[in-house]
Amino acid sequence: MAVDAIIQDGKVLETASESSVKKTTTSNGMDKDAFLQLLVAQMKYQDPLEPTSNTEYISQYATFSQVEQIQNMAATMELSRASSMVGKLVEVQSIDANGEAKSVQGKVEYVSYENNKAFVSIDGSLYSAEDVVAVVDETYQTAFDLATSFVSTMNKLPALANLTAADKEVIDALQNGFNNMTEYQQSFIANKYIEMLQQYVERMAVLTAGSEEEGAATGEGATTGESV
Repeated sequence: MAVDAIIQDGKVLETASESSVKKTTTSNGMDKDAFLQLLVAQMKYQDPLEPTSNTEYISQYATFSQVEQIQNMAATMELSRASSMVGKLVEVQSIDANGEAKSVQGKVEYVSYENNKAFVSIDGSLYSAEDVVAVVDETYQTAFDLATSFVSTMNKLPALANLTAADKEVIDALQNGFNNMTEYQQSFIANKYIEMLQQYVERMAVLTAGSEEEGAATGEGATTGESV
């Protein structure tokens, strides 16, 4: 269910989507109609003693036509760029009415076009394609997230000297997680953390060696007893 508005301190806050769309719809450039209006105004209020020559009018119109072609080309490129984002993970940054930057990340569901402007849909909300600041490859994002989670867990471990057998489950999980990563995913982890993991694994092997030997010996004793 979509949220129609966000209320804070009795005021309706502008969402990142609304801010992004509003900025695009209110930023009107110089179009052909505006140019023609200026041209008519120039002809209407020109000095009758020194009228503007037809050659100058034609030159002005030709210049505007070139600018219009460039604008149309830019709009076509924008629409093409927006279409290529469908299905990809993107990051959108916009400025709200209070001048605060807002960042939204998600997968582009579809692209909407209006007045030669492209809008991308993320989680059901529209954002101006102009506000897309990054297109993220999912393989890269997965590797980055795995590395971030790995490093975060490593940083929560006690110092090597304070390691106990109670930490074995976490160490095993880290080792298995690292071993199950692809080479590309492992490359996102700094060497110091890989070396640190190896030290923890070796230390844990020493800490648990005695209990494992004791357990094995107990198991042998029980087997012998059953045989008797």
